[in-house]
Amino acid sequence: MVLEEAMREEILQAQRLSYTYQLGSPALSEVSLSVARGEKIAVMGANGAGKSTFFLCLNGVLEPETGEIYYQGTLAKRRTLRRHVGFVFQDADNQIIASTVEAEVAFGPMNLKLPRSEIRERVEEALEYMDLQAYRQRPPHYLSGGEKKRVSIADIIAMEPEIILFDEPSSALDPLSAEMLEQVLEDLSKEGKTLLISTHDVDFAYRWAERVVVFDHGKILADGKTQDIFGQEQVLRQAHLKKPQMLKVYEVLLERGAIQAGSRPRRAEELADCMGGVSG
Repeated sequence: MVLEEAMREEILQAQRLSYTYQLGSPALSEVSLSVARGEKIAVMGANGAGKSTFFLCLNGVLEPETGEIYYQGTLAKRRTLRRHVGFVFQDADNQIIASTVEAEVAFGPMNLKLPRSEIRERVEEALEYMDLQAYRQRPPHYLSGGEKKRVSIADIIAMEPEIILFDEPSSALDPLSAEMLEQVLEDLSKEGKTLLISTHDVDFAYRWAERVVVFDHGKILADGKTQDIFGQEQVLRQAHLKKPQMLKVYEVLLERGAIQAGSRPRRAEELADCMGGVSG
């Protein structure tokens, strides 16, 4: 109940953000979005739709040309956003800079000028969280893609932000690593973290996210509950998104009378529940 109440509290608000890269068309155009504490949001759209640019503005890496970002109701400066909004890059090599895993995870807390005892505590917790204790003295650039991803997430966990942005976190991951990542996301969510994930994986977004925000040509095309957004054929076509496999199966079974009509199932267990009331 406490978490449900907290989820109704607005934690981050972007108002009319615009950004244009040099010699390019606008990457963002008058984008506004409010995020409640504890939400699980999938940010979707075609390549070049503005998702990554939006995240970079929310994290304070980029400064929007126009518009404001509010954190907990107060106009936020870039240093405030960098402190409270963590960003896990799509390519871990763009994030990792230190010579060992331990030093890499310690880099963020050190920049916060925390006491050494707290830095050590945060590093140990982050390494344990991502099961990286055995890698602490390994050079991160020699790790596998999945291991580097774990290090980049540990980087952000050690910073203890309240909001974490993930840019295509499952790209280039093998199935086992992707499954591990999804469990980490669930664990972070249970701890009350606010998560926004940019992804092209419609099946993951459909089963994981509570809310979907769809970008198209630097603007928000659609924003709503996951099942509602994926039920809008026009939105999917315009954003070049496929329908999730679970939704396809549900619609085929519904058409053949093998399932009861109702709320669109997002997971296999929910699909089975829909079938349970159909008599032979």
